[in-house]
Amino acid sequence: MKHTSDSGHYIISMCGRFTQQSQSLPGLEVEISGESDGGQTKRARYNGAPSQDFWVIRRHPETGRYHSDRLIWGLIPHWVKERDGGRKPINAKCETVSRLPSFRDAYAKRRCIVPISNFFEWRKTTPPKQPFAVGMKDGSPFGLAAIWENWRNPETGEFVRTFCVLTCPANELIAAIHDRMPVILPPDAYDRWLSPLEPDPRDLLVPYPSGEMRMWPISTRVNTPRNDDPSILDPLE
Repeated sequence: MKHTSDSGHYIISMCGRFTQQSQSLPGLEVEISGESDGGQTKRARYNGAPSQDFWVIRRHPETGRYHSDRLIWGLIPHWVKERDGGRKPINAKCETVSRLPSFRDAYAKRRCIVPISNFFEWRKTTPPKQPFAVGMKDGSPFGLAAIWENWRNPETGEFVRTFCVLTCPANELIAAIHDRMPVILPPDAYDRWLSPLEPDPRDLLVPYPSGEMRMWPISTRVNTPRNDDPSILDPLE
């Protein structure tokens, strides 16, 4: 499906919404930035959508320390000439991320982690499609493998930082409704994913174990990003 905003076209293959309530992840020492790209809000997002900004964890290239600041969901490659001149993918397939021009440089040099609490997916049934929330059984936040870009406006000199989430084939749980899922990193892989020393850690791009996750049907209120409150996660009776 395609999500269109006033600032361009965001191409969605799956994982087009998620909940973000935390700036970081358990066990990961992160410095929190006081700035927000685009001057957008820093509150929790229960129904986060493309074109909005989110907390994203990156590694500082000089100090090696991890920091979390706001990036916009929808990748703008650093080499494009106009911010609104093309597609802004929110997902990149793990099978092709290392070789496609839009992603390969960021994958090798600018990997990041998006801390979330849940993501949403829709089962392809007769309209309306049934949405589901997906998270960990214990309710803990988890990190999505992502890549980021730093695009410079040639007219103003302004830097616009964006990201997209990597996807892989679905595990047994998600396969009941969709054939793909976001790449979820286990905690012991955070350091390795953020390190620039290994340009292609492709063995991390695998389905997360189903046994640690849960999935439940929710209201079609999630279909509208304006419905952004905790009740989005309420299970259907």
